[in-house]
Amino acid sequence: MTIEAPTTEPENHGLRRRELFKMAALAGGVAGVAALATTTAAAAPAPVWVPAEMPLQAPATEGMVDVLGAKLWYWDTGGSGPAVVFMHAGTQSGAGWGCQQPVFAAAGFRAIGYSRRGYFRSEAGNPAEPGLASEDLNHLLNHLKLDKVHLVALAHGGFFALDFALVYPQKVRSLTIASSYMGIEASEKDYAEANARLRPKQFGALPSEFKELHPSYRAGNPAGLDAWMKLEHAAISGVRINPKRVHPLTWARLESIKHPTLLVTGDGDLYTPRRCCACRPRTCPMPKSRS
Repeated sequence: MTIEAPTTEPENHGLRRRELFKMAALAGGVAGVAALATTTAAAAPAPVWVPAEMPLQAPATEGMVDVLGAKLWYWDTGGSGPAVVFMHAGTQSGAGWGCQQPVFAAAGFRAIGYSRRGYFRSEAGNPAEPGLASEDLNHLLNHLKLDKVHLVALAHGGFFALDFALVYPQKVRSLTIASSYMGIEASEKDYAEANARLRPKQFGALPSEFKELHPSYRAGNPAGLDAWMKLEHAAISGVRINPKRVHPLTWARLESIKHPTLLVTGDGDLYTPRRCCACRPRTCPMPKSRS
């Protein structure tokens, strides 16, 4: 497993961060982005800085795929390029990739996003039988007739991307795990203790936007903050479904993954601080960078 730590940020890192977090959404489906951005911008106070505009979305089809006990919503830009599947965070859904979708499509990739069970437009099924996330994703790939894909996973999505790589290694081209503590088992005592120091019990009760958005973004772009919170509220309309994983993730299993892998995190990330990428293995939630 090749892991790359973030390098020193360039001088324009503030602009890049603003572009990354600007009203990122396919709210209401791919066709709803422009309306959301216009409505939100008109209702919110003027930002301290002028955010970059939401890029024009690439044409995409939407559909539903049958999984065991439920149906999942997805969107797909199509095309013959390498497929990239986006796996959302626990506070968002498949509708939250409005900034990435057109950029990847323009670069020649086939961009695909989907909502896990119980998230935006996907059925929850029976909460007592949440299913296996790896099998749900495999059903989607089979439905789209894809043999091998790049996985780009954010936060909680990283848990399931890693499990998929362990269960179906032949179907993964590469892994990009962003701002995720990856779901390593508490049996890894040093990992559990490091997480407890990073995120004490009180941390869980804090608002999601405080935990997940940079302070300067929250203060400086009220329209973007409002859009992000609307997407969060739309992501889960009922009971949160947490699908199962096949493999408990340990350091040994993590290190067995041989796919090209990139771990990235934001400079204001409270879950996985950027400096942790340089920590020694097993003293911090993020492994030491190595190649």
